Amino acid sequence: MNSPKWRNFKAGTRDAVPALIATGTWGFVTGIALVKSGLTEGMATLMTLVVYAGSAQLTSLPLMESAAPLWLIFAAGLVVNIRFIIFGAALQPFFRHLPWRKRMGLGFFSTDVSFVLFMGRYGESRERGSAEQLWYFLGLIVPGWFAWNACSLLGIYLGAMVPASWSLEFAAVLALMAIVVPLIQTRPMVMCLLAAGLIAWIGQPLPLRLGLAAAVIGGVVAGVVTERLTEKAKAS
Repeated sequence: MNSPKWRNFKAGTRDAVPALIATGTWGFVTGIALVKSGLTEGMATLMTLVVYAGSAQLTSLPLMESAAPLWLIFAAGLVVNIRFIIFGAALQPFFRHLPWRKRMGLGFFSTDVSFVLFMGRYGESRERGSAEQLWYFLGLIVPGWFAWNACSLLGIYLGAMVPASWSLEFAAVLALMAIVVPLIQTRPMVMCLLAAGLIAWIGQPLPLRLGLAAAVIGGVVAGVVTERLTEKAKAS
């Protein structure tokens, strides 16, 4: 229990605790939506355990209700989660030494919050691929998976008892903002969030939540460009 691995795991879990409020609330809202869309409790349970992606679940529900082709449902889920390609590329230097099966496992359990917290701690680190980084990341993603599924199952089986006036989906957004805002400490981060927020707002009318994918790409580009311009300004 006092080994370096366990200490790093606990450090990740400790940093993830504030995010569990947002994760749990969003999972609860998603569980309610699954059942209200017409899925049986058994089907909703299977979906929340197999498809560990709330945005993809919520995107696919209206398509399933309208009897859309299977390929379109999968395409919509791919578009919504395309941001994880960018996340995976950023995390690859830290975990490329692992066998591909383990990397696939880490990818499955990764979330937006775990990526933000991990990069906030190790993004500028020159050492990549250490055991400390792996166990810290595990400390981030394991509690998140349990919180998501536990709360999603509560939403599936108890969601009918929650009044719609509670607006839990808005509470989840506020909780996520409380996590992200303290991380805004550099100019590239500011530009990244401003660009992503603006693009997401403008892209709301786009189908299949393409505005979300565009916001991720635009935010990353804005952050990278700002960082390079800042470095050039310092060098000159």
